[in-house]
Amino acid sequence: MSYIHLIDYLIIIFSLLGSIGVGVYFTKRQKNTSNYFKASGTLPSWAIAMSILATLISSVTFLAYPGEGFSSNWIRLVQGLMVPLVLVFMIWFIVPLFRRVIKLSAFEYFEQRFGFFARVYSSLAFVLTHFSKMGTVFYLIAMALGKMMGIDIVTVIIIMGVTVVIITLLGGIEAVIWLDVIQGGLLVIGGLVSLGVLLFTTEGGPIAVWNVAMENGKIGFGPFDMEFVNLTFVVMVLNGIFYAIQKYGTDQTIVQRYLTAKSDKSAVKASLMGVLLSVPVWALFMFIGTALFSYYQISGNTLPEGIRPDAVFPHFIMTQLPVGVVGLVLSALIAAAISSLDSDLNCLSAVCLEDYYMRFKPHASEDNKMWMSRFFVLMAGIAAIGVALFYVHAGGEGVLGIVFALYAIFSGGVAGIFLLGIFVPRANKQGLYFGIGVCVVFTAYALLTSTSMDVDGKEKLILNLGFFNYTQHKYMIGVYSHIIVFFVGWLTSFLFKGKIIDPHLTYVGWRNIVKDNSNI
Repeated sequence: MSYIHLIDYLIIIFSLLGSIGVGVYFTKRQKNTSNYFKASGTLPSWAIAMSILATLISSVTFLAYPGEGFSSNWIRLVQGLMVPLVLVFMIWFIVPLFRRVIKLSAFEYFEQRFGFFARVYSSLAFVLTHFSKMGTVFYLIAMALGKMMGIDIVTVIIIMGVTVVIITLLGGIEAVIWLDVIQGGLLVIGGLVSLGVLLFTTEGGPIAVWNVAMENGKIGFGPFDMEFVNLTFVVMVLNGIFYAIQKYGTDQTIVQRYLTAKSDKSAVKASLMGVLLSVPVWALFMFIGTALFSYYQISGNTLPEGIRPDAVFPHFIMTQLPVGVVGLVLSALIAAAISSLDSDLNCLSAVCLEDYYMRFKPHASEDNKMWMSRFFVLMAGIAAIGVALFYVHAGGEGVLGIVFALYAIFSGGVAGIFLLGIFVPRANKQGLYFGIGVCVVFTAYALLTSTSMDVDGKEKLILNLGFFNYTQHKYMIGVYSHIIVFFVGWLTSFLFKGKIIDPHLTYVGWRNIVKDNSNI
């Protein structure tokens, strides 16, 4: 690949300095944890919506989605398409529920509904999931930028990590959200510019691009077989449904956004706008991959031998885009990573403070809480960099597949816990504990009997039970874990005496309260 021009370097440097400047600008406002984590509930819905968009998309979207569109079809987009379908049925009561029953952490709800263990279990699942995600984001952007700029991947990871930590450490959630507004727009512009070049510089234009993609099976969401062994449409539908429930019902990065809004109505509006903006952006970058396939088929330009699908879009950027545009697109790539990572760091700090530190120091002063909040940001950033360096050591083939698999595996049935708490008033903590126990046993069985290790160059299952090995797709592990927690927790709850719970904590109770208020 050709190295980038000085002009492109200057654009990238200006973008990075501007991002740090936003963090510095908001530093003086961070006087207490309410502002550091919730912006004191003063942000407009449109800004929160853009922040949700920027949080949901990252360099995974920017690089791996084009890689999937280039090498396969649009099946991995199905997960994202499920999100708005699920959200329109749930967001109306999820938002006011959380805004009333929690102070900061989404997992406060789990403790109020099922006790302390439920809170620890669900918050730990969040921490594990997001550390794996952050490491993947760091790795992807370092892999792309390192090759483009001729810089060692480890160096890029460290530079990016330090930048993100500084921004989050200084500016809190206000800097995160307002920076997301800028970076979200930059991401969309970068994607549209790239797609425009692909469509209108290819001989035959958009029609030719579409026709070649259709002829080669690049446009579609199949296979549509009703089986769970391979990656099929139904597997991604089920995965997407539980992804949406977990993301908007239990994920701190989204739930914390609810608390930054001025009112329940504003928070609901922001959530709907955010996800409705995200779907076309996901589709945009998936279609970029499709267009890349057609471009190289039509143009006759050759790709480097052995190039990974994840690296095709970076190769195109470096070899086909003009000076200046390269800097713009790379700035968008960096912005995509920053907008996801800074949100994760702020939310991980909030969870560490509220779910763990305040448990042992309930009467800590505001100054002490602010100091610890920034300390947790720093520690989370260092840990995420460590995960990224592990990716460098272990290799990164099929990165998007790894991301989805980690989400499924580390989810730990948390969406099932949420559904049980919301929709089954009879459910109690004893029943939930049974559900979690069965879920843990199942997850361990599924992982051990489906994961191979190399022994003298040969693959061998970690635990081989022969006919009883888990043989279905790994994405289904997460789906089954949620279902197991829900139904086992529901049924075993009847074995124990239930107790009266706060009506605010269930859907039925919330509906009754709304109905009573409307009759006043």
